[in-house]
Amino acid sequence: MPLLVRGRRVELGRPAGGLLRAHPHLVEKAKVLTSQPVQTVGPKGLLYVQQREFAVTTPEDGSVSILGSDDATTCHLVVLRHTGSGATCLTHFDGSDTEAEVLLIMSSVKSLSSNAECGRLEVHLVGGFNDDRHLSQKLTNQLLRAFDLQQDDVHLVTYCVTELNDREEKDNHFPIVYGIAVNVKTGEIFHATFPDKGPDEDLRSARTLTGAQMINIYDAETKQLHIGPYFWMPFPHVDFWLEQDDEQLLQNLSTSPLAEPPHFVSHIRSTLTFLKDHPFPQYSLFPDRKPRTYKKNEEGLWVQVCSDKI
Repeated sequence: MPLLVRGRRVELGRPAGGLLRAHPHLVEKAKVLTSQPVQTVGPKGLLYVQQREFAVTTPEDGSVSILGSDDATTCHLVVLRHTGSGATCLTHFDGSDTEAEVLLIMSSVKSLSSNAECGRLEVHLVGGFNDDRHLSQKLTNQLLRAFDLQQDDVHLVTYCVTELNDREEKDNHFPIVYGIAVNVKTGEIFHATFPDKGPDEDLRSARTLTGAQMINIYDAETKQLHIGPYFWMPFPHVDFWLEQDDEQLLQNLSTSPLAEPPHFVSHIRSTLTFLKDHPFPQYSLFPDRKPRTYKKNEEGLWVQVCSDKI
């Protein structure tokens, strides 16, 4: 079944800009999002989603009330929600295997919506900008095509991507919105940033940097966050990369060096150091091949419920 906007099928064969000319209300809705002041979201009740991760839950979840992700430059943040069940998924796409990843999140939301008597699937796309390599536009097109290939109707509600999320400063382009949060109870999506990206931020980032695939990190039934077990080979030339100055790391390990947030290099250094310290995670991190499991405590913060410690 097709990808729909206000009941009309999105015509993907149109020239660039055709979607926006056919549906100008999408432009207006994008302007509303990009004009919002960014909200700082604390860790209480938050489930933070990193690159190549997704999480899905329902309004009945008493532990997680906010799903969020940020630091997206050419990446896209996608919210898929079933209006009947309220099942809500947030994903951080980077274009690694978009079609297969869309299938994953569709399946996850539908599995939590099987008892819903009514409702529809709605998708919200946010992220990217007018980058020099056109990676954002490529990912936008991949996502539109992947949702259009689904067996279920999917209604495109928010389209704040690439040219609609772009600002120009001194002939350089930057995203306006780097991060979003979604309120699981209400479905509200807002411009957000997250000082706390845990738990296990370096471990999860190391998994992504070593080329791992998209993964679901949350069990909505048990209300538990599962990290791992992850396995990788020693990161090639890790000592070489750690010896490089900030500019070299920025130019070589980013898809969009000029547009990265200020903490990008320190984050990459921290992840590389983690990979150096744990070249064989099956021995140092996951000797029993069990995940590191977390649950929210009474204060709404993640606490580890298994005995393994890094």
